[in-house]
Amino acid sequence: MLDGNSLGTYLRNRRTRLDPGSLGIAAGRRRTTGLRREEVAQRANISATWYTWLEQGRGGSPSADVLDRIGRALMLTAVEREHLFLVGLGRPPEVRYQAPDTITPRLQRLLDVLTYSPAVLRTARWDVVAWNRAAALVLTDYGLLPPDQRNILRMIFSHAPIGASMDAEQSDWNSLARFAVASFRIDAARAGADAEIAPLVAELCGSSPAFASMWHDQDVRAPGHDVKHLRHPRIGSIALEYSAFAVDARPDLSLIVFNPATSADQDRVRSLVDNA
Repeated sequence: MLDGNSLGTYLRNRRTRLDPGSLGIAAGRRRTTGLRREEVAQRANISATWYTWLEQGRGGSPSADVLDRIGRALMLTAVEREHLFLVGLGRPPEVRYQAPDTITPRLQRLLDVLTYSPAVLRTARWDVVAWNRAAALVLTDYGLLPPDQRNILRMIFSHAPIGASMDAEQSDWNSLARFAVASFRIDAARAGADAEIAPLVAELCGSSPAFASMWHDQDVRAPGHDVKHLRHPRIGSIALEYSAFAVDARPDLSLIVFNPATSADQDRVRSLVDNA
């Protein structure tokens, strides 16, 4: 059972931290710091009486729309908004997909420190938006591709090989491609990106009967870990264990790290990176 007192305490805490002057509200004579309850209610376009009851733990369970408006009124960050929904409704808010404009230097440094492990950042559309030197040498030099061609699904279902090719029999390729499509579907759903992937899905359904068949099967798989077999033009066949990780506070991004599966694979990758 949800605790209305927890919601009320959190609302009071956030309200008293706001500076009226920074919001264009005349400070005047105030007995307490922050905004008044009626000012928050006005900004959220809800009843001042009901907002007061919410702070007092007796306003009942607010709707997601009301919590969303209160969150904007209190200028909550993404993490604070999530906590508001957890204490108010017992669940996180629905995800709002936002395509990344830029990748922070901190994330790029994280990629770069993985000297002998190819690593990329991909969006919920499976567009590769950042990569390290090992990824450029072992997988694909994404920097040489137009941004709209840095899409993993386009590469999988393209007839033109780009960089290292998948070293697998057709049955294995079908299994790997089906896993990719099923993982892509749930990635997009989790990020709330159904509308954003629609043009890509339509394109691939039109250009690849294999993708169209797999997509219409409606399979879903949790992105996680597996082994990728590649045939590299310089170092031959290699196996890479890959793992997918969520990026904290960025539901639009996933970190994919590829580690050489055996000591022989590690030696080949290390030689390629050191002598490039």
